[in-house]
Amino acid sequence: MKLAAALISLSLLALASGGAHAEGSDEIRIGQTLPYSGPASGFGAIGRTQEAFFEKINAEGGINGRKIKFITLDDAYSPPKTVEQTRKLVEQDEVLMMFGSLGTATNSAVQRYLNGKKVPQLFVLSGATKWADPQKYPWTMPGMAAYESEGVVYAKHVLRTKPDAKIAILSQNDDFGRDYVAGFKRALGAKAASMIIAEQTYETSAPTISSQLSTLKASGADVLFGVVLGKFTSQMIKGVAEIGWKPELFFVPTSASSISFLEPAGLDNAAGLISSSNQKDTMDPQWAGDPGVKEYFAFMKQYMPNADLSNSNYAAGYHYATLLMTVLKACKDDFSRDNIMRQAASLKEVKLPLLLPGMAVSTGPDDYLPFQQLQLRRFNGKSWVGFGDVLDDR
Repeated sequence: MKLAAALISLSLLALASGGAHAEGSDEIRIGQTLPYSGPASGFGAIGRTQEAFFEKINAEGGINGRKIKFITLDDAYSPPKTVEQTRKLVEQDEVLMMFGSLGTATNSAVQRYLNGKKVPQLFVLSGATKWADPQKYPWTMPGMAAYESEGVVYAKHVLRTKPDAKIAILSQNDDFGRDYVAGFKRALGAKAASMIIAEQTYETSAPTISSQLSTLKASGADVLFGVVLGKFTSQMIKGVAEIGWKPELFFVPTSASSISFLEPAGLDNAAGLISSSNQKDTMDPQWAGDPGVKEYFAFMKQYMPNADLSNSNYAAGYHYATLLMTVLKACKDDFSRDNIMRQAASLKEVKLPLLLPGMAVSTGPDDYLPFQQLQLRRFNGKSWVGFGDVLDDR
């Protein structure tokens, strides 16, 4: 009898240790992987901002009386490293959820694992369409507008402003690149075959993309759509300038538009670039009196006084953290993983401090895309300036 009781006690203890972090703990453990080293290390500013943001939340009493334990680890933008770090976070650190991890290939490497474990993979920082598939992957939700939707918006702008365009495309040879190009071609429709006169791809392991740029320039294209990321953004902008190519329309994706990627290329060389966003550009004077932007600057002054405020990755980190706060507050006293996903999938017209006017976050059990609206913006050599109406993928 004593042996049986001891075995039962051990079994209950094992069960408790596996589930306490999810429902019974007074601590909300949140895991994340980001590239703090490697080719996309500029995005590390996102996680550093969120560390400071959760510190602020804890100082104010936490979420419904619970403190946040945020553990963000370096995966160097390498899928095998992402797998290693994610397993550590789930199995050793016993996080309640993964939040805001960056990259298409990196998140793909752990999506099946996290869904198998029923661990929320919330607000993935990748616009791949596959993140919004609640039937197949109910525990995964994207945190960005879909890359395909962004590609559609750029193509619509080309058709409207330069219908006789000769288009060249440079894209990263992975899901990130393919999704953008698919949306771009879809919106061009039957005209894609005649308007796109040159296409080149590159591998993320490549040291340089100079040969691709030379080939694209030689095609005679006057519009360049560069589906690039991290250091390749800098290489492309600088490379285009160095070979004396001046495309009339030059697009980069939202994920490549941070000032930290433009600066190494020379801000003058980046002038005229077109991208898109659903966020207020905190450095744009038009938002100087905006309550949400003022709140962001007050936070940065107190918690990250040495940060370069012109780096939009800090604002992005803050933006996604406020979105997660909306979900956590809605959980009330039920911090089970089921309830977290339930609340994340029932957001209704949520306004965030740094979301552009006219935009809101809405989700549903069959609609996992929180951001479906964008506005075009152009770089003027100092900052990004929005133009035109709020657009969507329709």
